[in-house]
Amino acid sequence: VQLQACGGGLAQTGDSLRLSCTASKRTASNNAVGWFRQAPGKEREIVAAISWNGSSTLYGDSVKGRFTISRDRSKGTVYLQMDSLKPEDTAVYYCAVGRSSFPSTRVASFQYWGQGTQVTVSS
Repeated sequence: VQLQACGGGLAQTGDSLRLSCTASKRTASNNAVGWFRQAPGKEREIVAAISWNGSSTLYGDSVKGRFTISRDRSKGTVYLQMDSLKPEDTAVYYCAVGRSSFPSTRVASFQYWGQGTQVTVSS
């Protein structure tokens, strides 16, 4: 499974961006998908994850109430809507396909990773 993430870029504090992640194989539609991020010198952390059918979602504490994850299974695409961006949201954002149908916060629960897209938020 190959993942293509796009939508990153430059933003200012308070702006919005939408990331998208498309999987190369339809089989990925039966798996959970997650968005993680990694800032320089920091560990990769969960941003959000969604179950195979979109009925269950979870978010990292730092983005709750600001980011929204969703998926369109017919298009094989998962979205991350990022609102009220802050400078501390600056990182490389990765999408990943889970080993199961249910979302998880653990990096080890995901088996396929995209190449990452840079998000930079200026104050």
